[in-house]
Amino acid sequence: MNWIQIKTELLPRFPPDARYLIGISGGRDSVTLLHWLISVGYKKLIVCHLNHQLRGRSSDADARFVQKLAETYQTGFERGAANIGALAKKKKMSIETAAREARYSFFAKAAKRHRCHTMFLAHHADDLVETFLLNLIRGAGLTGLAGMREVTSRHFDGVDLTIVRPLLSVWRTDIDKYVRERHLRFREDATNKTLAATRNRIRNRIIPYLEKILGRNIRHNIWRTAMIAAEEEKWIDNESPDFTNAHLSVPGLRALPVALQRRAVMKWLRTQNISEVGFDVIERVRSLADRETPIAKVNLPRDCHARRRAGKIFLE
Repeated sequence: MNWIQIKTELLPRFPPDARYLIGISGGRDSVTLLHWLISVGYKKLIVCHLNHQLRGRSSDADARFVQKLAETYQTGFERGAANIGALAKKKKMSIETAAREARYSFFAKAAKRHRCHTMFLAHHADDLVETFLLNLIRGAGLTGLAGMREVTSRHFDGVDLTIVRPLLSVWRTDIDKYVRERHLRFREDATNKTLAATRNRIRNRIIPYLEKILGRNIRHNIWRTAMIAAEEEKWIDNESPDFTNAHLSVPGLRALPVALQRRAVMKWLRTQNISEVGFDVIERVRSLADRETPIAKVNLPRDCHARRRAGKIFLE
């Protein structure tokens, strides 16, 4: 999909005269998204930047760069900071998960302040492919393989956010071309080139290796599979009941097919703000509805527990 198609197919759902948040890291992807949205008429953007404090002076320089960018484009600006390393250690989670939670918490606060609940993010087609492979390796189900969607809803810290990803069908090479042709300045994150993070190894080693030994560009086929999975995931999600109360009904859970049991547990755990909801966590909670299991309590991430009592499953 090219830029014109995005404008024709996705953006009409989000009129340019409304106010929107936009997440800007300072990297080429988010700088490109900001420039492009302004060029097609989005004038009421609020640039949101969270300093993750992971790269010392470079992180501070990123924040200053994004602030100047907002001033140049005459947009609103929201700046925040979080010590992600300390947060990850305190909550016993990965740096990536801690950073994601901190970002969404920051976005939720910005949404409240500005009474604006729609946000643009700069994930692109290569991000979708990498996420698909990362989740496949982790043994994710359809939810994980669907990766990201162009439009999703997320509830965080009492705030409902609509996340819009206009570039999800645009490849990194197209973004590079856009940046070159318009001489856009951006901040380069040196950690993207290291092989410490699994995502970077997938991007810089695994995908090129697979393309070399298979003799073909596999990215588009993986992207297409992820998009198909996203549509199927959306349908299944709409078909599954919402368990948004403080507890899960054991009889209600038992009445569902296994696939919908897992979906109901996953949705419920997310509404309870349980992070890193993977297969093992879902199965632990689902086991509490099994008539044959004598266990009435299971462990969850971040020192939480799920307990069954009087036909209900609840957190403590």
